[in-house]
Amino acid sequence: MLKHLNIFKWLGWLFAPIQKNGAFFVFMFVLGWLCTQHEIMPYYLRNRGALPYELSAPELFFDLYGLCVLLTLIPRRIRIWVKALLYILLYSIAVVDMYCYERFESTLTPTMLMLVAETNPQEAHEFLSGYLNWEVLTTGLGWILLLAFLHLSWTILRKWLKKKSQRIILPKPAPMLTTAFRALLGCVVAWLFYDAATQVWDNKEAMRRLFSYETIGQVEHELTKKDQAKLYVPVYRLAFSIYANQLASHQMIELEAASQKIQVDSCSYRVPNIVLVIGESYNKHHSQLYGYDKPTTPRQLALAAEGSLVPFSDVVAPWNLTSFVFKHVLSLHAVGDSRQADVQGAGDDWCDYPLFPEVFRKAGYRVTFITNQFQPKAKEAVYDFSGGFFLNDPVYSKRLFDVRNSRLHRFDDGVLKEYDALSKDSAAHNLVILHLMGSHVDYRARYPQNQRYFNAAMYNRPELTDKQKRILSDYDNSLRYNDSIVAAVTQRFIDKDAVVIYMPDHGEEIFDGKPYMYGRMHGANIDYRLARNEMEIPFWIWGSPQYIEHHPYGWQAIKAAKDRPLMTDVLPHLLLFLGGIATPDYRAAYNVISPEYDVKRPRILKGVTDYNQLKRK
Repeated sequence: MLKHLNIFKWLGWLFAPIQKNGAFFVFMFVLGWLCTQHEIMPYYLRNRGALPYELSAPELFFDLYGLCVLLTLIPRRIRIWVKALLYILLYSIAVVDMYCYERFESTLTPTMLMLVAETNPQEAHEFLSGYLNWEVLTTGLGWILLLAFLHLSWTILRKWLKKKSQRIILPKPAPMLTTAFRALLGCVVAWLFYDAATQVWDNKEAMRRLFSYETIGQVEHELTKKDQAKLYVPVYRLAFSIYANQLASHQMIELEAASQKIQVDSCSYRVPNIVLVIGESYNKHHSQLYGYDKPTTPRQLALAAEGSLVPFSDVVAPWNLTSFVFKHVLSLHAVGDSRQADVQGAGDDWCDYPLFPEVFRKAGYRVTFITNQFQPKAKEAVYDFSGGFFLNDPVYSKRLFDVRNSRLHRFDDGVLKEYDALSKDSAAHNLVILHLMGSHVDYRARYPQNQRYFNAAMYNRPELTDKQKRILSDYDNSLRYNDSIVAAVTQRFIDKDAVVIYMPDHGEEIFDGKPYMYGRMHGANIDYRLARNEMEIPFWIWGSPQYIEHHPYGWQAIKAAKDRPLMTDVLPHLLLFLGGIATPDYRAAYNVISPEYDVKRPRILKGVTDYNQLKRK
């Protein structure tokens, strides 16, 4: 009998963490549940049937039970204050997270945290006075505030009942019955915890991976995986936002150190006006310029026919992620460089080298950057944060650019209008970088509907559904609209000594071979089929009449290089040559129009696969 009683006591201890922290467990469970439901459900109709995280209930139980176990180990006098601190912290984070969701349709993000850090007291006051009103209480935020009020009321009521019960003598249940009941509850808790653990362990492992990386780029790549971590409650999202900003801050320190080492020995301003146009998600094999059977690029085709546009035939992007490509294209670092290995023996990273816009500024060029993607915004995904955190750093941005825009546009013609407005002050030597939204998903939103040219009926693709053909037509319409934008860019420099270089960041899957899909397959192994669709890109150089006349040898070198193999991570070295900038960071072996260009250089895709070997296979 005594032995059985001891077993019951041990089983009862499994329920003790909840028993000793009952209010904490119940109210925090409801708080987490409100956040998981209200911050997802409004998108049910708008976001392709998105549902709340399906394991929110078992994971909440798993997390809170574990936290209650830790609280139980703390002496009661201290535990009271620890719980009070946790209440303040968790309610506050939930309120902020829900408020951001209701106002900006986004939960806490790294960018949002970055914007808060850069906000001064006056801006904060203006923001709060403009957005805090009674209307907010009718949203999900009202439920959280109601829960906090009920929690406070329960705390006061419980203290009153406790004093009241001291005046009333109640019969005590039999000790054996109490012990047996606690043992039963302990068994139930143990089963629930085990069941929850088996369901949520994969997500906990994904969280461990997410918080184990050393660069924000690695974090971004992790978040492209199908089994990515579900940061299902506000406190995890805040922790991730802090973590991501710390990683970005570390790379900013390295970038600042590289910036201090920039050395410009001289500059001849070989080409006074250099324009780099960076597109988005462009499948080379849907370009009429490269043999596609639909008229997606009639203007580029006309420029090529007249001899002012030279299309390069063998160009690939180093990654199929915009942020990775942007870092590699802007940095003078090339994939495989290892001139300054760190103390652990790892190779160089993009932030260990200066960015070419700053080199151009130090050489005397006026640098203009107009982007239709990398502007800090509250509901920015980690992908845009990863690609733009260094460009949006207020101090560093001023070192990189003389002129840059401060707003985004629905369509890319807004980039042209912004350039026209910002370039009124003339300069003798100009580097212009235009970053378009191009054909970023959703394709239908990338071109004005009154400029629709293709429709689903124009595609003889019986293997595709009607919906897939509609998506395909929208993609091709976005390319045709993009054609009008890049052609308009060349016309803005028609009377100047100028070259325009066009390249998209990467390609895109658009139903070209099985599996019939659109977008990108981030987690798939890189075979030639994937590289063909997602890494092979169009790349061309346009020369103005003045440039062709004044630089006959340069133009001949461009035409002679059109079939050389190229990966866009070495583009800065071509730009430095065109600018006539003499700097120790320039390497002729990376300049595609130089006689010293290394045509046998491996083109490593995503840091793992040599495209040259794939092509041979």
